[in-house]
Order: sequence, then C-alpha cells, then structure tokens
Amino acid sequence: MNLNLRQAVIQRVTDKDNEELFGVIEDSIGGQEQVLPGLGVLFEIIWQHSNPDTQAQLVSTLKQHLT
Repeated sequence: MNLNLRQAVIQRVTDKDNEELFGVIEDSIGGQEQVLPGLGVLFEIIWQHSNPDTQAQLVSTLKQHLT
C-alpha cells in the first residue's frame, strides 16, 4: 500500500461526521475487493490511536470470528 492510497482515503473521510464515517465503513464491508485497502487504512488509524486494552479487545474479537 503506498502513501498515495493512504492520503486518498484520509482525504475522502476528512471532515465527515460520525454518521457519515459509519456509512463509509458499512458501505465498504462486504463490498467490492477494491475497497479493502481503504478499510485497512481506516483500521490502521484506529489501531494507532487505540489504547492497549482496546487493541486487545480488537484482537480478541478478530480471533473469536476466525475460528
């Protein structure tokens, strides 16, 4: 994933309110594979700004749904 993709995703969601961000995520999940890198960028931002407890919960949720 190159920096241009990150910048494009960030620009797309900058200045959106919570409802709009929710919609972007909901519309992307289960959609075309082309949107998966964008979700990755959003997850990266969430991960980088989450505390260790939240990160552990995210990993736990992921693990529960992979088995």
